[in-house]
Amino acid sequence: MVYFRFPFSDQILTTDGSSNKPAVSFVSFDGLQKLGFEGEIVEVSNEEFLAQENVFKNIKSKLCIFRPETQKEYEQKIDKVINFVKREHLSKLVISRRKLVNYQGKKPDLSQTFLNLCEAYPNAFVYLWIKDGKCWMGAFSEVLGKFDIENSHFETMSLAATLPLNEIWTSKEIEEQQPVTDFISNILKEFSPEIEKSETYDHPSGNIKHLRTDFKAKIKGQDLEKLISELHPTPAVCGIPTDFCKKAIADFEKDSRNFYAGYIKVETETKKQYFVNLRCAEFLKNAAFIYVGGGITADSSPEKEWQETELKAEAILKNLSFP
Repeated sequence: MVYFRFPFSDQILTTDGSSNKPAVSFVSFDGLQKLGFEGEIVEVSNEEFLAQENVFKNIKSKLCIFRPETQKEYEQKIDKVINFVKREHLSKLVISRRKLVNYQGKKPDLSQTFLNLCEAYPNAFVYLWIKDGKCWMGAFSEVLGKFDIENSHFETMSLAATLPLNEIWTSKEIEEQQPVTDFISNILKEFSPEIEKSETYDHPSGNIKHLRTDFKAKIKGQDLEKLISELHPTPAVCGIPTDFCKKAIADFEKDSRNFYAGYIKVETETKKQYFVNLRCAEFLKNAAFIYVGGGITADSSPEKEWQETELKAEAILKNLSFP
């Protein structure tokens, strides 16, 4: 089962499994895991959604032993990452962590949590899926790509850097977002002779904000999947150069990202849309993992990077509903 809601929409959608037609698919960060849902995309009402049987019974995965990183351990690791970034002359390297949430005897109401996320983040793509005993949920607003099949128009965005809503951008955040913008510009030039690029502006997301630049281009339909494979992973979730940074991520991160920082593809007759899977959580029978990360630059502060990941984790944490 999968449920999702597009940004700025009130409709909760699902797939009916009526055919083998691809509808919604989830791809892991490393591209090795792919999970799909087939059939037609249909709407369900809030009442129907809430009236479904307890979805928790379908979760089979259980946490046995896990020791999360402490703040001190994380900051020590980030200090090493900063030195690595300086030594290798990287513009940024994105490092993630998993925050553990113990249910403490009460299992969360996943359906209500989903609705809470929909209300809290109207500009986000929100999803909930359970398949093969696993369960994930997320709410995020970064678009990897939108393709209009009828007119071949393609849209994407450069979304990076994070601050609380009331703080002012510094050179650190501006320099963190700029490589993402340059990366996307350079790739789009390979697929389209004319590219529209917006000014950079604030993109609020709940209690935080990001810097955002929009792109529009006309591409050939047969080039779409190649373009997506070139864009993923963007520097916003990885770093530049991509392959070098992916190897560094594997060295620095002790846990697999799984579907975090991967992407979701939604297909209809007229559009193909791709969303980066951020602000997400993996729900187990007895606990949950919230996946968060941040772009590390030469000017990063280990303490501030910890605070940023804690702030990002609130996107899920403050919307968790317990009966």
